[in-house]
Order: sequence, then structure tokens, then C-alpha cells
Amino acid sequence: MLSKKIETALNKQIRIEAESSQIYLSMASWSETKGFSGIASFMYDHADEERMHMLKIVKYVNERGGHAIISDLVAPPVSFDSPKKMFETVLNHEIFVSKSINDLVDITFSEKDYASHNFLQWYVAEQIEEEATARTIIDKINLIGDTKSGFYMFDKDIMTMFPSDQE
Repeated sequence: MLSKKIETALNKQIRIEAESSQIYLSMASWSETKGFSGIASFMYDHADEERMHMLKIVKYVNERGGHAIISDLVAPPVSFDSPKKMFETVLNHEIFVSKSINDLVDITFSEKDYASHNFLQWYVAEQIEEEATARTIIDKINLIGDTKSGFYMFDKDIMTMFPSDQE
């Protein structure tokens, strides 16, 4: 059985994961309208992945005797100055999500809920991967500079560089 404190914190994380999905979806739409079909595909895959992260928590909360709450979401940005700025937004958002997961882990220790602590370890590892992916993409964009041919190749290659595992 979940404590009310952990149930509340997990419900907050459900909202964060849902908003993450919406952010990636908005980025996919923007990328698609700018002709970046590879980046759009990458973002669509990540939107689906974030939704699956949310659903895992929803099911966990309900299975542990809590009640997963599906709440309103903050609207994501709808336009970006450049792919680089967009991926910088991704990195900053993933750092925020990592902090939220770490705060959740801390709560599980204070509440002595080791089952929830164990459940959250997957998210801890996932966030390391999410941040590393965003940093790698930004590094690659920095290498490209402002060359259109470089962005053309980057857009073609992004799906093979970071295949989605849809966990």
C-alpha cells in the first residue's frame, strides 16, 4: 500500500511524464513543418516513449492500492528558433525530469517504501540515458555548425543514431 505522500508524488510525476510527451509531440510537429522529417520522427517516437513512462506509473499507483490521477497539463511551446535551441530545451527538460525522479526516490527512502524505491530505479537509469542522448545530439549539432548540408545529413541520420527502444 502506498502512503499518501508517495501517492501524491507519483501523481505529480504522472503529470510530468504526460507533459514530457506533449513537449516532444509539439517538437515533432514543429520539426515536420520545417522539413526536418528525421528529427520529427525521432520526436514522435520520444513522445510515445514518454507516454509509456506515464502509463507505467499510472498502473503502478493503481496496483499498489492508490489512485492514479490524470490531471490537466501545461501547454508546451509550439515553435522553436532552431533545431539546436529545440534540443537545448529537451536537455533542460530532461534535467528537470531527472531532478523530479531523484526527489521521488528520496521520498521513498523517508517513507521506507522499498518497493517504490525499486520501481523508480528504472526511471533513474532511463533519465541518465535521456540526458546523454540530448547532450550527444547538441554536440553533433555544434559540430555541424550552420551548414545546411550538415543539417540535411543530420536529419537523415538521427533515427539510426538513436533508435527508439519504446520501453
